[in-house]
Amino acid sequence: MSTTLEPGDGETKPTGSPTPSSGRTAVGGSAGSERSPQPNQSTENRTSNGNRKPARRSSSAKSDNSGQKPGQKPGQKPASKPAAKTGAKPPRNRRLTRVEETSAGGLVLRLDGGQIEAALIGRIDRRKRLVWSMPKGHLEEGETAEQAAVREAQEETGIQSRVIAPLGVIDFWFVAEGRRIHKTVHHFVLEATGGDLSDEDIEVEEVAWVPVAELPTRLGYADERRLLERVPGLLADAGFHVDVRALMPGLSDADEGRAGAGSA
Repeated sequence: MSTTLEPGDGETKPTGSPTPSSGRTAVGGSAGSERSPQPNQSTENRTSNGNRKPARRSSSAKSDNSGQKPGQKPGQKPASKPAAKTGAKPPRNRRLTRVEETSAGGLVLRLDGGQIEAALIGRIDRRKRLVWSMPKGHLEEGETAEQAAVREAQEETGIQSRVIAPLGVIDFWFVAEGRRIHKTVHHFVLEATGGDLSDEDIEVEEVAWVPVAELPTRLGYADERRLLERVPGLLADAGFHVDVRALMPGLSDADEGRAGAGSA
């Protein structure tokens, strides 16, 4: 049976099964046992074909108590590991994509003799509150702001209308779905011409005819309340002989008290 030398241990081990008739291993001793290396054992061992083969150095020969490694000159300091890089730049914050959006809507008025009412919509905000505002929505491809205002007013309130005059423009910023959106909303004064109130629009919780005297306290956004200041003059310029300001005596006081509520 041939024997091989395991790296680093300086002893031989059997590589095959012992011959049944002899009951001994190839290196001598009783059956099933191995001879341990002796202290003064030769540094040479024989292979199965009888040729001499230099024994490999044991692990104890690779280094000594001085801490020097193979190939290191006496007194030479071991090479130190390269220092870790410091001051690495932190990843840059991802910039939000800027998006421009345009919407249109306005104040839909029902002028019936001395009674003036406005069609408002109520939406539930992020704080689960019902907030009243003027109907409005995005422009569709090929639409003008006036056309979009009339269409959105009908979709969100069920009321058909026509444009009397531009009321004003509101713009604001907000973040949604990883985008920074700049929204511009064109408002108009509209006169109701037909239809019935309807809250079928999925984004609308309620719709209502609100007396103009209640608008300063009912409208939830300060920007829209400020637009009310222009309504009397615009109606007068359009030939409507209605004293809207007399119907909204608390307009300025209410708006100053609720400024900063935001915009839709």
